[in-house]
Amino acid sequence: MEKKAVCISASNIAHSGEESFSWRVSKMISGVLARESISCRIVDLRKESLTPCNGCGRCYRKKRCEADDAFNRIYEEACGADYLFFVSPHYAPIPAKLCMLLEKMEQITFLRWWRDESYRSELYGKLAGIISHGGGGDKALEGYKAMVNNTIANALDTIQVKVVPFNSRWNTGIALPVKAVKQKGDIFPTQEYDWPKIEKMIEAYVEVVVLTSKSSYERSRKLFKFEFPPFFITLFYLFLHTPEKKFHKFYQNLLTYNPKCAARLVTIYASHQTRPL
Repeated sequence: MEKKAVCISASNIAHSGEESFSWRVSKMISGVLARESISCRIVDLRKESLTPCNGCGRCYRKKRCEADDAFNRIYEEACGADYLFFVSPHYAPIPAKLCMLLEKMEQITFLRWWRDESYRSELYGKLAGIISHGGGGDKALEGYKAMVNNTIANALDTIQVKVVPFNSRWNTGIALPVKAVKQKGDIFPTQEYDWPKIEKMIEAYVEVVVLTSKSSYERSRKLFKFEFPPFFITLFYLFLHTPEKKFHKFYQNLLTYNPKCAARLVTIYASHQTRPL
């Protein structure tokens, strides 16, 4: 059975069209997934007429919003996916339509969970990747993580979705920097990007998400008894279950972006003696 992914492009900037950074990153994610034989449906929130939750509570019975067909369609697509991706700019702190989407997902889950703590949502255990961005360079990335990645991750935790970390520092996804910001006469600044670098970052993170399975995540957490950050739990699974060629490519990407994590990976390998790098 073909695996599926849903990628939420959360930018609100209508006039940016296909030049939207969120949209272009979503297309990159779709391209990486296609190489893994995973289909990807990109949801462009600029085209969706979402409405905020008013707390009526009528979603308790049918697990759908009676007043928002756009939400219901997106939610059902998410429920049918194996992987979820969220590409979000930093606004205040996240785009309004993404807030609407997440708050309704939370409401549907919470109304049942508070009555029965054993309740599992329709999105229970699904794996998610979060990619944030904004108008700042490398120095702004920690702020994007705190305000965008962590905000989305907290909402997804309530919905019982598992956010896949990139490494021990970036444990709620990744943040992408701009190369330069210039003023070219418009009221909006023009942002320039190092697209080859961004493409490598996207490829590395998407591979981590895809190569992480629901069952192995839980088994590995028990095996390590929380001695390692979640990222290393994922890596341990990769040692045991991925083809050598694919894992070697993943290791080389890791070596480029996080040498310390790559060194720790070698240490784990040496102790388990699984396969040569």
